[in-house]
Amino acid sequence: MTLDITGGPPFSAVARKTWTRRYTDGAVVFGRSARPPERAPRVWSGRGLGLPESELPEFAAQLKRVMKHEAYWRARGDARQRWSPGRYDDEDGFVYFAGPCTQRDPWPGYRPTSEFTVALPHVRGLRIRVAAHLAAFR
Repeated sequence: MTLDITGGPPFSAVARKTWTRRYTDGAVVFGRSARPPERAPRVWSGRGLGLPESELPEFAAQLKRVMKHEAYWRARGDARQRWSPGRYDDEDGFVYFAGPCTQRDPWPGYRPTSEFTVALPHVRGLRIRVAAHLAAFR
């Protein structure tokens, strides 16, 4: 069903779902649907996260939603590990944040992944770094 109330292009009642999130024992698992490996999020397990710069605004919105969830407020605690400022790599168009992000693959180096995990106490720090990166380049 489409509905056009703006005079612009039709609005679809079903939004395209690109990011998913689920909550597990003090963490949030983010998923990214149907992306080619060269544009998939990259994680160096335990060391950092890389995302295509074009997807940062949408990911920032996901972080905001996590911070509104009851699980986030229950799990808030000591977040001593800090996220680094975003580092843009102009060769691949990704922004990399060093920090406490994990995935199933224990191998060193940034690897494409369809999902990754951030402990809930570390979500706020990541959101601050993503927002700072976005604000610096507007």
